[in-house]
Amino acid sequence: MIMLGDKEKTFQFLQQFSRLLTSAFLWLPRLQVSRYLPVDIIESGIHPIYFCSTHYIEMLLKTEVPLVFSAFHMSGFAPSQICLQWITQCFWNYLDWIEICHYIATCIFLGPDYQVYICIAIFKHLQQDILQHTQTQDLQVFLKEEALHGFRVSDYFEYMEILEQNYRPVLLRDMRNIRVQST
Repeated sequence: MIMLGDKEKTFQFLQQFSRLLTSAFLWLPRLQVSRYLPVDIIESGIHPIYFCSTHYIEMLLKTEVPLVFSAFHMSGFAPSQICLQWITQCFWNYLDWIEICHYIATCIFLGPDYQVYICIAIFKHLQQDILQHTQTQDLQVFLKEEALHGFRVSDYFEYMEILEQNYRPVLLRDMRNIRVQST
């Protein structure tokens, strides 16, 4: 049962969260009212995940986990297609509830660029499975229909910190500059 105080706290949290840049990348329905997005992007209906996060997922995957990137190329579809599904569903049905909470908390406290680093870490975690399913020609089915077994955000913090050191200056700058890119 939700108490009145809990509703107020939830409202206050959402109000504060909506002021963060991270909300523009995690809270997709927020697109229409996000203060981080220019009017022409809002009117286009194209969310920044499509032209910012997925671009960097492709770029980092090619550099950081090249075998996985090649497996996608050989399978005839882009890793960004899978990541879009994961991200737009907030990893629902892919990660355990506690890992979904860790994903959201990590992006809120460490920055929206961690959305990209987490996707790269997942691909690194799944590398052997991805290579195997490329051979059996069912990679897309595997990634769209199977849970991400054994992935724990905390197991990849050191790896994600390395990604942050290498890519944050460019990635976060582009995420912050979304509102001026289309003016």
